[in-house]
Amino acid sequence: MPADAAAEPLLRNGAEQQDVEAQDQGAQASNETPPDEHEHYSNRANWLRAAVLGANDGLVSVASIMLGVGAGSTDQHTLLLSGISALVAGALSMAAGEYISVASQKDTELADVDKERQQQEAGPETRAHELEELAQIYVSRGLDYDLAKKVAEALSTSKEKAIEAHARDELGIDLEDLDEKTNPWQAAIASAVSFTVGGIIPLLGGVFIKDPWIRLAVVAVLGVIALAVFGAIGAWLGGAKRLRAATRVVIGGVIAFVITYCVGLLTGEQG
Repeated sequence: MPADAAAEPLLRNGAEQQDVEAQDQGAQASNETPPDEHEHYSNRANWLRAAVLGANDGLVSVASIMLGVGAGSTDQHTLLLSGISALVAGALSMAAGEYISVASQKDTELADVDKERQQQEAGPETRAHELEELAQIYVSRGLDYDLAKKVAEALSTSKEKAIEAHARDELGIDLEDLDEKTNPWQAAIASAVSFTVGGIIPLLGGVFIKDPWIRLAVVAVLGVIALAVFGAIGAWLGGAKRLRAATRVVIGGVIAFVITYCVGLLTGEQG
């Protein structure tokens, strides 16, 4: 047998082997999970809202009260007392308010879910009506009716699954994340801690300075700088534009500073 004829099958087998290896590598690559090219921040909404609101509120409240009291009185002890009182009362008020607000929201959501549970337990006719309602929700989102009905049926194979589907797609409530995203204790603690962090900046920055006018200037300057930093940090944590957020927070804080200072100036000992 000629040498060329003997070599040809070997070459062909080698090429086929390379093709098989290339196909295996391609299949393996296709089965790999593609990397997530973007990060979502909505899961931070509850604690981020409470933390940012608390820090800004603490800073603006304590600094404004100190500026107002300092404009009306040069007594350092009075300024210290007003700043500490504002810090403690504000932190407790924020914590209580956040707890009540988030707990009320959670109670409302659970009450709505309970209504869906009652509908599922009311009998076959009511369940059929609920299934049609779910299908119409999917129709309103762009599916044709037959496909929407199949999706609704697939998501309603049991009572609990049907309740989850109605809660998610009709009420906008994700039962799996309800405890995590609607946690009143988490919101209360975040608010109290962040209020304290924000409020202690002007308190420590101005209370130990003897000269009353330098003291007020330090409180105002520290307040503006801290507002810009808090606004930028909140935007960064939430994936928003930092400059816009910082500017918005600074403008609001400065307005509060000026108004409170003017009120103290007009009504205080020096007015």
